[in-house]
Amino acid sequence: MYCVVCGLLSGGILFLVTRPPRGQPVLLLPAPTATSLLIHVAGAVNQPGVYSLPPGSRVQDAISLAGGFLPEANLQAINLAALIKDGERVFVPKVPATPVPGNADSPEVSSSVQYPIDINTATQAELESLPGIGPITAQDIIAFRDQNGAFRTIEEIENVPGIGQKTFETIKEFITAGGN
Repeated sequence: MYCVVCGLLSGGILFLVTRPPRGQPVLLLPAPTATSLLIHVAGAVNQPGVYSLPPGSRVQDAISLAGGFLPEANLQAINLAALIKDGERVFVPKVPATPVPGNADSPEVSSSVQYPIDINTATQAELESLPGIGPITAQDIIAFRDQNGAFRTIEEIENVPGIGQKTFETIKEFITAGGN
């Protein structure tokens, strides 16, 4: 009887070991990798350009990759702790030039205005503080945004009659379009 039980037990074990597997094998995928953020750093930095940063990076990280600030960078105009989003442009403006009395080429920049100014909310006086922008052009900017809505980028200010590429190049470091 003992031999019969051992034989049946051995046969059962042999059956379990030699039979083909059932079901589908489990396929393990690699862990997902975080995609990097591509950002454009421009303005008063040592090496402007497009940089790749890991998710969760801050503006300070982007500035470091771009070689740090130039001496004329306006550190008060930028939030170094802000989180960066993919495709974002980080612009570091320069400190506005101080006018030199009697120099017609010197931009007339008011010391009471905080730069950059938001062209979507700027008052006439703030717009007039920009180099090359007088009362009529300031009125034209306000009328344009009232008729057409907010500027999405600072470059759209060139759509205002009387503001061309030369004027834009003069004021671009002093303006923003809602943080852009």
